[in-house]
Amino acid sequence: MPEPLEDPDAELRRARAMRRLARAFRSTDSYALVLLLIVVTYAIAINVNHRGLTALVLVQVITVRLALRTSVAHRRVLIAADVLFGIAVVTAVANIFVSNSTRLEPYMFVAATVLYFVAPIAIVRRIAFRREVDQETMLGALAAYLFFGMAFAFTYRYIGAVQNTPFFGKSGIGSLSDDLFFSFVTLTTTGYGNLVPAANPGQSLAVVEALLGQLFLVTAVGKIVTAWRPKGWRDASTADPDPSAA
Repeated sequence: MPEPLEDPDAELRRARAMRRLARAFRSTDSYALVLLLIVVTYAIAINVNHRGLTALVLVQVITVRLALRTSVAHRRVLIAADVLFGIAVVTAVANIFVSNSTRLEPYMFVAATVLYFVAPIAIVRRIAFRREVDQETMLGALAAYLFFGMAFAFTYRYIGAVQNTPFFGKSGIGSLSDDLFFSFVTLTTTGYGNLVPAANPGQSLAVVEALLGQLFLVTAVGKIVTAWRPKGWRDASTADPDPSAA
């Protein structure tokens, strides 16, 4: 029996879908730009030194503010976020002028931690009420997932800055790059084991992150990716058969 023919307009529809995705990365009303800024933040974070934390915090503020704007966050949430933005910006600017910038790290990371937990909650709240699973739903879910991973990383960094013992025990306090690596390894439950929290509350938070990562990945991102299909995209197996082949 002849193979069913693919819809002749399928390629055109795919091209249109890709153009819509490309436009989304330039729009302040799309989670695509938020996702791009999260990637930029990660790239800065893994290469930053103490002085470079100022630039990192400023990019974080822009990223979270855009996420809240795109999610149409409640006015009270925006006001609370603006207070944290102010704390983050003040400490970031002060970081330029102090001789020992490590003293300001706890304050910068506590603000970043709260902001990076607020952002994914606002995103999930927004996409949960969308009538259909579309491109924005998928991008929002991925952005929320990455926000959670970075939020826990900043939490670990904060704990390491304030507790008396090195966060990773014999491996030392670690760098921000180590915290990000450990956080995403934990979030995805990969568990390489080369970096391990030496004590609580780091150990308990790692357990919480692993559970959250699995629940979010399976229930939210998994279902969205499974259900989402750009309009007009159809597999050849589901395309209408050629009438002449009957």
